[in-house]
Amino acid sequence: MSLRADAPSATADVRRFTPAQRWIHRTTAALMGLCVVTAACLYIPQLAELVGRRALVVTLHQWSGLALPVPVLAGLASRAFRADLGRLNRFGPHDRTWLRAALHRDKRHASRPAAKFNAGQKIYATWIAGATLVMLATGLMMWFTHLTPILWRTSATFVHDWLALTIGIVLAGHIGMALADPESRRGMRTGRVSRDWANREHSLWRP
Repeated sequence: MSLRADAPSATADVRRFTPAQRWIHRTTAALMGLCVVTAACLYIPQLAELVGRRALVVTLHQWSGLALPVPVLAGLASRAFRADLGRLNRFGPHDRTWLRAALHRDKRHASRPAAKFNAGQKIYATWIAGATLVMLATGLMMWFTHLTPILWRTSATFVHDWLALTIGIVLAGHIGMALADPESRRGMRTGRVSRDWANREHSLWRP
């Protein structure tokens, strides 16, 4: 019996992200990377001495931080991006199952059901979005010192510095997870993933 010509192959590629979605991710990653690098140059004495030009580094840090929300705001014009934001903001029973399996280090794919995004990706997206807004607010207080009382600025500096360290650690984990999954990276690089990978890692997703 022959297969229908229009039947999807088990090994065929499926579209995961549109060009607009990939542009948003890359631009946001570049701005976040610039924020992290310039912050390291400002706070680590050895790097500060090596790079020099502190005023330039401060300016780059301020403007890259201010521009950080811009790709996401521009991306709201994309229907596919808005749809993915909706998916990231919805938690279902399968997400709780995924989290329980992850906490118990159960690596069986059947124990970790996921739609287009798994529970870990949803938590990361929510956390990094909130952290970015807090960093933006505290950074503005530190930048425009004449607009707020000194107590607010002192508190903002404390929150900004420690949250920056936390973001660095979380980003390292995010990058590590991406490096461990070449197919996921291909999806972000080219927009397409194999159907086998989609069925295995995101069994509830129907592309």
